Amino acid sequence: MSVVPRRALRVTALLSTAVLVATACGSKTGDTASGGASCVDTSGDSVKVGFLNSLSGTMAISEKTVNDSLNLAVEQINAAGGVNGKKLQVVTEDGASEPTVFAEKAGKLISSDCVAAVFGGWTSSSRKAMLPVFEGANALLFYPVQYEGLESSPNIFYTGATTNQQIVPALDYLKEKGVKSLFLVGSDYVFPRTANKIIQAYAKANGIEVKGEEYAPLGHTDFATIVNKVKASGAGAVFNTLNGDSNVAFFKEYKNAGLTAAAMPVVSVSIAEEEVGGVGVDNLAGQLTAWNYYQTVDSPANKAFVQAFKAKYGAGRVTSDPMEAAYTSLWLWKAMAEKAKSFAPDDIKKAAGGTSYDSPEGTVTVNGENHHIAKTALIGKVGTDGLIYTEWSSGKPIEPDPFLKGYAWAGGLSS
Repeated sequence: MSVVPRRALRVTALLSTAVLVATACGSKTGDTASGGASCVDTSGDSVKVGFLNSLSGTMAISEKTVNDSLNLAVEQINAAGGVNGKKLQVVTEDGASEPTVFAEKAGKLISSDCVAAVFGGWTSSSRKAMLPVFEGANALLFYPVQYEGLESSPNIFYTGATTNQQIVPALDYLKEKGVKSLFLVGSDYVFPRTANKIIQAYAKANGIEVKGEEYAPLGHTDFATIVNKVKASGAGAVFNTLNGDSNVAFFKEYKNAGLTAAAMPVVSVSIAEEEVGGVGVDNLAGQLTAWNYYQTVDSPANKAFVQAFKAKYGAGRVTSDPMEAAYTSLWLWKAMAEKAKSFAPDDIKKAAGGTSYDSPEGTVTVNGENHHIAKTALIGKVGTDGLIYTEWSSGKPIEPDPFLKGYAWAGGLSS
């Protein structure tokens, strides 16, 4: 119980420090349009950007790959002339899978390293911890991962899916397939608990029974009890919001218990191509995922992305949705900064609305009001080769609705 107050106090202290140091840096060419001082130095031939990912801890299995795709984007952008004629200089920090560390490192990147924007974060806990730091310093965070929605910040651009672009399409898909009951399994933090609150509301409105709801701490590895409950429930499907390396233990136990994708499919919203290798193809083949991008997307832009990624990191590497969303976020920031002819956060925010980019997942467009992007929803199935193949597509980008205002059954969820 005492962890939350300590964390809140620490984040508040970091916010105060970030604001004070940013002010002390003095006025430079990166000043915001509103007149607030910024220490971003744009006087030379380069400008700094910050990469903040978990390079250690339980989330490293997922976040190291995002860092790789961000570095690929920088390499390509610099080769093409940079942003506003300036090359990008990267400052990398390790969030270490801890929300308080993310907040601390965000403050450092903004106020000490004087970066023009920060790209990173994965868990909603890390994003929630960083949010007041970025808002207090009027800095920009580009967050690349699908999340639970019910949030919008003027200082965050969300390039992963919000709820109506991933979770709701997944539920619609299961309903169309005749699934009448669900069992919910998730990691014990913000995203899974909020996502499951939304799933419960959807299920109630659509005649779907939720037969159980279980949570495990991040990094948890003993899933015997939870899997036994899942098996005993006889649910039609499992909706999985586990994150990080807990998925390895869960799916191994799932298979050991004799549960199969044919008898009781699992729909996962945090397992992508990179995690398939870690969990084991034998444990995942035939299971379902809900994302907005797969390596197997057939388009010229994606073929070029996959080829470039493999050329840089090895033929055996794979690409995934969060990696692609992070890669896209840098290109979107470049487009917004060049549209604004400025690196100042306020100028970029004003230029954001309607900015599009032909990304590997397809054309994405920034919503200037809620800072999310329009994305095409995909339901995929894990193949025996470890890749994920599209089973269903929304066919066109879905406009972001982070507060689910367009869904009658979601009334009251954001209050």
